[in-house]
Amino acid sequence: MNFAMMSGWISTRVPVMSFRFASWLSILLFFSLTTRAQRAVPELWGMRVHDEARILSSTTVHNLENQLEQFEDSTTNQIAVLIIPSLEGAVLEQYSLSVVEKWQLGKKGRDNGVLLLIAVNDRKMRIEVGYGLEGALPDITCNQIIRNQIAPAFRHGDFDAGVANGIAAIIDAIGGEYTAGDFMDSSIDDMPWFIGLFVFGILGIFTFLGLSIKGGAGWFLYVFLIPFYAAFPFALYGWETGKLILIAYLLGFPLLKFLFSKMGWSNLESSGGGSGGGWSSGGGGWSSSSGGGFSGGGGSFGGGGSSGSW
Repeated sequence: MNFAMMSGWISTRVPVMSFRFASWLSILLFFSLTTRAQRAVPELWGMRVHDEARILSSTTVHNLENQLEQFEDSTTNQIAVLIIPSLEGAVLEQYSLSVVEKWQLGKKGRDNGVLLLIAVNDRKMRIEVGYGLEGALPDITCNQIIRNQIAPAFRHGDFDAGVANGIAAIIDAIGGEYTAGDFMDSSIDDMPWFIGLFVFGILGIFTFLGLSIKGGAGWFLYVFLIPFYAAFPFALYGWETGKLILIAYLLGFPLLKFLFSKMGWSNLESSGGGSGGGWSSGGGGWSSSSGGGFSGGGGSFGGGGSSGSW
């Protein structure tokens, strides 16, 4: 092979090999980064309480283990706690599902497992609920437990009380005995004022529109807003305050609607369609014995529960 032919071969082959090398290097880097971003799920090791961040006292861990074992023995429901130092870049909800899928919390066919996951350095937590307990532990109840029972104690640095209160509230909720007001922190100052202002500002605008629009469209808005007045006040301020706000809306809107009509303040017309302007709306259980630990029984999870922070 003469020099000209060798030069031509090098000029055509080297770029191809360089491109292939760069492609393989990119793939290897991608997989190494994604693998590193996903925090490893610990083994169950026959324990219900896993405190990898070492924030709980040994007494609290012992008491929780006994409490959760007795609860499982009487109900077959499985509750586990996992406390980690950090998510290490993982998404809280995705990591929580990875944990329950590996641990298989809950009895197979009943799907009655619950996980309380806490990432200390990220100041995040989540209650993951199996399919079979979503009726007893709906998302709004999980949110109340996180906000009212766990977060206030965590903000004061009392992790033992926060976890113990959260577990007690979860057990009560499953038994139908949970009331947010029974456990609420005595101060509502922990709730940022601008969140309530924003929520009720939006609700107030639509409520005023409902009062101002003539005919059935105004009453449609009244009915349409009831679920929002039922959900947001309860989530923000707990059972007692939320109940008062809902009752005030249910009774107050019709009275104000009558007043607006008598005073001639209902001036907005609702559009019945066409090209005219106006207002429109569119649209396996635990295996527990005196000589052994515990294991998941194959329960299923679908993302039910709630996440929060402190």
